[in-house]
Amino acid sequence: MSDLISKKELLEKYKISYGTLYRWKRMGLIPEDWLVKKSTFTGQETFFNRDLICKRVEEILSKKEVSSLGDIKIELGEKTAEIPKLRIVTSMGDKLFYLSDVRDVILHIGDSSISFIDEINKKINKSEEE
Repeated sequence: MSDLISKKELLEKYKISYGTLYRWKRMGLIPEDWLVKKSTFTGQETFFNRDLICKRVEEILSKKEVSSLGDIKIELGEKTAEIPKLRIVTSMGDKLFYLSDVRDVILHIGDSSISFIDEINKKINKSEEE
């Protein structure tokens, strides 16, 4: 879980309260789909992608002295929209993943399998260069 940080660790690291974190989430400063619920030996806990959430919290904290949270939301919303995402659609619903969280996309056919993550990343890199 080194690429994840628990909610408790996050609050301690940045010295923010639970209420502050969830106010930011309700306002849309922290996207709902950034919260990862995982079962642990103590029950269910909330985790975040360490890189995404730490960068976001640092941005909010550095800007909140000079900008309103509403203005920060607009600015950060534009940045969040630029993060590549992968949507998986099934007969049971769909789920959106940040591409940085996806380790691989594998198609299994009989005894063989095909990995698509490298092709997806090449396509993204090519479109960023254009």
